[in-house]
Amino acid sequence: MEYCFAPLEGITGYVFRNAHHDFFPSVDRYYTPFITPKQGKSFTSREWNDVLPEHNEGICVIPQILTNQAEGFLKMAQQLKALGYEEVNLNLGCPSGTVVAKKKGAGFLAFPGELDAFFSEIFEKCDRKISVKTRIGKEDPEEFGPLLEIFNRYPLEKLIIHPRVQTDYYKNSPNTDVFAFALKESKNPVCYNGDLFDLEKIRTFREDFPSVDSIMLGRGLLVNPGLLEGAKRGAADQMSGETGNGLSTAPAPDPKRMLAFHDRLVEDYCHILSGERDVLFKMKELWFYWGKLYQDQEKYLKKIKKAQKLSEYKTAAKWLFTECSAKQPQNYGF
Repeated sequence: MEYCFAPLEGITGYVFRNAHHDFFPSVDRYYTPFITPKQGKSFTSREWNDVLPEHNEGICVIPQILTNQAEGFLKMAQQLKALGYEEVNLNLGCPSGTVVAKKKGAGFLAFPGELDAFFSEIFEKCDRKISVKTRIGKEDPEEFGPLLEIFNRYPLEKLIIHPRVQTDYYKNSPNTDVFAFALKESKNPVCYNGDLFDLEKIRTFREDFPSVDSIMLGRGLLVNPGLLEGAKRGAADQMSGETGNGLSTAPAPDPKRMLAFHDRLVEDYCHILSGERDVLFKMKELWFYWGKLYQDQEKYLKKIKKAQKLSEYKTAAKWLFTECSAKQPQNYGF
């Protein structure tokens, strides 16, 4: 099984990727937060730093592009080629209203004729591998049949399917019937993405879809950065003849390792951000996810959220990691 880390804008940039890879080396492929081609401009400084090879040494990174213009996609793919990237990923999955209003991300799915023309041009002119991350439609799962016909006309490196429509955002349940249809009918390799928050959900998915050899996780890996270690450990046990269902049941990483991972992020953000306030903002954003991992964490989370100085924040975070025990995964609250 190949495990991929889904991109989350503002969170899973190169600082996070490097720290995660060093402390939890269980992800096979990291996808970058999307890069948007701009008329007459190259990368922003943030985008440039995120894809610089020296910022991603020893990590398999796939840059993701968000656009509905073939010219912009091709220009950016060429620039990424110059940096040594062999594959680029097209974002057809972002459900954000501001993105969709511009006919980008999942919004592009509502215009199949234009999407087909876009694919025709980029596959004719681009000499890089192209993968696609998509939803199953804009408003109705019935949209996916014609969309899959378009995808099947082109040699995708991988078709990553999040089986929700754009208007679902992250509500409701992934449509596994549509995913099963895609798995049967797709002429391209398929990767699954959607609500694999814990080892039990991964186990169930593997039982339901044993032919799938690639899955992508996002929010589950943010809550529990070591989530995939249990999956890989269990798979190794099965291969060596040990009994079990191929999954470890460890609910959370060791608190000392989580604290060390946290402190590494703080230190690295201090080196690239302009001051304590920016570092605090960046770290507090992560607690939307990490807070779901622990029980009886409310008083510590309040101190974390109220902290105005980095020293106050680090003390509160250390106490939470060392004093709070992990929740069972079914209680994460997604």
